[in-house]
Amino acid sequence: MSWIEEYQKKLVTADEAVKVIKSGDWVEHAFGVAGANELDAALARRVDELWDVKIRCDIGAWPHYSNEADPTGEHFYWNSWHCGGLDRKYYNQGLLSYVPMKFHECPMMTRKDAIPPNVFMATVSPMDKHGYFSFGAGCPSAWAAIERAQYVLLEVNTNMPRVLGGNQESIHISQIDYVVESSNMPLPTIPDVPPNETEQKIAQHIIERLYNGCCIQLGIGGIPNAMGAMIAQSDLKDLGVHTEMYVDAYVKMTKAGKITGACKNIDKYKQVFSFAMGHRELYDFIDDNPGIISYSVDYTNSPVVVASIDDFVSINACIEVDLFGQVCSESVGPRHISGTGGQLDFVEGAYKSKNGQSFICMTSTFESKNGTVSRIKPILTPGAIVTSPRTATHMIATEYGIANMKGKSTWERAEALISIAHPKFRDELIKEAGQMKIWRKTNKIAMESSS
Repeated sequence: MSWIEEYQKKLVTADEAVKVIKSGDWVEHAFGVAGANELDAALARRVDELWDVKIRCDIGAWPHYSNEADPTGEHFYWNSWHCGGLDRKYYNQGLLSYVPMKFHECPMMTRKDAIPPNVFMATVSPMDKHGYFSFGAGCPSAWAAIERAQYVLLEVNTNMPRVLGGNQESIHISQIDYVVESSNMPLPTIPDVPPNETEQKIAQHIIERLYNGCCIQLGIGGIPNAMGAMIAQSDLKDLGVHTEMYVDAYVKMTKAGKITGACKNIDKYKQVFSFAMGHRELYDFIDDNPGIISYSVDYTNSPVVVASIDDFVSINACIEVDLFGQVCSESVGPRHISGTGGQLDFVEGAYKSKNGQSFICMTSTFESKNGTVSRIKPILTPGAIVTSPRTATHMIATEYGIANMKGKSTWERAEALISIAHPKFRDELIKEAGQMKIWRKTNKIAMESSS
């Protein structure tokens, strides 16, 4: 039987495909934009005949049709390895729960500890002449779930880019149960958030520490956007890319000729990622591009792999930091926002890299209903989740500078962090540090002499 004949034999409608799902089943989606769209819409249409179906996603980027179909959570209940905007909406309604993890462990947890999915579903690129579909913009842990699933359902979308190996980036027609041809909805995109003046100042502090040949990992948001724009206009060259998330900033830097990968220890000349989210231009850029390869997240985020890459620079964001150097990036007090994701993976891996640098970035303040609030606090907001422990954090950056946490005692850390806090809050932070026994008289002299 030819691959095309096997394809036709397995081709069904979305409504037919989801008939394999039974009450009490677990359904696993591929990551982000590789999650299923029309298959979930078909599942939602079965709301009256199914009970207690548990759905697990990782940044559910497509509409959550089954969530919308069941406001009680009795028929369909979602769980997410990392909460995106839509996931957070349903989390706040009590219709979705978060699954704590370190991102590089997600495939291991899926294979070893998580309840096996009865059904795996994903959006993929069209089948090639060899019978393979590409997971495109999202392959972090797809194969881990497929290995444990009873049924594998694929939704073909011509807008999904075909991304080349690494590893576990594709699946063969012989390895699936049903294929559905979708109506080819455009992939979800992330709006471009132009960096503000404060974020540009933070990016400037970091770019001054970069040099030719650095290998860069960026998160999402205004500071990475600022970094991409600044690097594109800089004199830097021969930069490398090894990241969990491929973002629009990399496209800007590549088109400006700044990224070659010529100095990388491994995957030389290749840009490595595990998932991609951004503009349509980004999806077009990674499509069938031999210079860009995707890997499962137990490779991209492995602290051991990251540490083996010389001159590694990791740049991520956070919500708040306390005077001990503990970083919270996933909650406001007990109110859940996102997840641990890969931050700790890269914080630890980058520091162990030869000449490696790990930056956790934040604006020094934010505006709340009660006025201006410092992000540097004596202690974390009660209920806040520690994303990166004080033993792991390397450098903390605000618009007022960079504080290196490594090799410093508690009073040295307090001094360094207060020096990059907003001036409006420094005296109060010093007072609190004194009461916490992490301040010395010599600190104030040092602060005054440096101001």
